[in-house]
Amino acid sequence: MTRQKSKLPQIRAITIDLDDTLWPSAPTLARAEQRAHAWLAGQAPAVAAMWSIEQLRELRFSIFDKRPELQHDFLRIRRMAMHAAFEQAGLSGTAAHETIERGLDVFMTARNEVDLYPDVCDGLKRLSQRFALASLTNGNADVKRIGLGHYFKATISAHAHGVSKPDPALFHIACRELACEPDEVVHVGDDMELDVRGARAAGLHVIWMNRADATWAGDDVPVAVNDLLGLERWLAD
Repeated sequence: MTRQKSKLPQIRAITIDLDDTLWPSAPTLARAEQRAHAWLAGQAPAVAAMWSIEQLRELRFSIFDKRPELQHDFLRIRRMAMHAAFEQAGLSGTAAHETIERGLDVFMTARNEVDLYPDVCDGLKRLSQRFALASLTNGNADVKRIGLGHYFKATISAHAHGVSKPDPALFHIACRELACEPDEVVHVGDDMELDVRGARAAGLHVIWMNRADATWAGDDVPVAVNDLLGLERWLAD
């Protein structure tokens, strides 16, 4: 169970998940995929004709399944998939590599053009004035490129550290970056397993960001909020 509020005065820092906690991920990723594929059709039409967005996604899933040691690095898996797609289209060498890298940059630019939930900017501003904040993500969004970097003391990503949520190691890396013990930190995230149960196992306080009013699966129901305002209210109680 989530720790009692009598322990709240010791909280010094907050780790915050990104996708579906600060912005909806599905429209962001769909837009990025569409933009990257449209760019590919102009730069490498043979590849785009052979590989649809859905087929490239399946190719990445195949690599993901075959290379579990890379599951923390989505961008590397995407790069490997593109190299495989280019090779099957008969394209390789320096020119192909450069085209792939430009295409990845197109994707990452769009991937960081997010539609923030309405409460995010003001909420992060207020929270950052009271607590040390760290972003904590398995994904490849970049809070600095998005324009939120100044709110965070640390940015922790799975691909940078070679380990993913729910592994306690990633949460503990964040705690060290924040110069806090786990029980001085509250983690906020939307995913039941990766965020809530992962943070609990690492010894952090936990708040479930439940923007979609989902039903919790299990008896270990956490404290839940619908937005950052709800988090602020909980911290103030």
